[in-house]
Amino acid sequence: MIAETVCSAVAVAGLGIAAVTAYRKRFLAAARIAAYALVPLGLVMTGAVGWVVDTAFSPTAWAGFLVLGGAWALFATTRTVERRRGGTRKERRAAARAARTDAVAPAASAPSLGQASSPASRPAAAPRATGGADDFSDIEAILKKHGI
Repeated sequence: MIAETVCSAVAVAGLGIAAVTAYRKRFLAAARIAAYALVPLGLVMTGAVGWVVDTAFSPTAWAGFLVLGGAWALFATTRTVERRRGGTRKERRAAARAARTDAVAPAASAPSLGQASSPASRPAAAPRATGGADDFSDIEAILKKHGI
């Protein structure tokens, strides 16, 4: 009863402000204010305000919200644990199977950097030194190829 009265009073006050705004020749703003003012009145007329008030003061409704919050917390917790483990059991098994498979072409050779027309015309490659310098020799060859 009190909530309906307050909403109706807010609607009347809003319509009064809209009338003053229209009197000042600001019709677009007045129409917008009137639209906002009619929302609480419409909620009262549809009975939504009564439903909200009955829900707000109902212990059963609050228990229901508590159960919904608990369900959400369980869902969020299980998702977090699942992500830390790396997915569900089925996803982990599929990833393990994929990791066990061999490469498509394990014996494939490294791509050549030169533009030789046939294997016989390529110069013989010098044996590479093992160690840290081997890691950067490919990079150096690419940079030299592009003139950097």
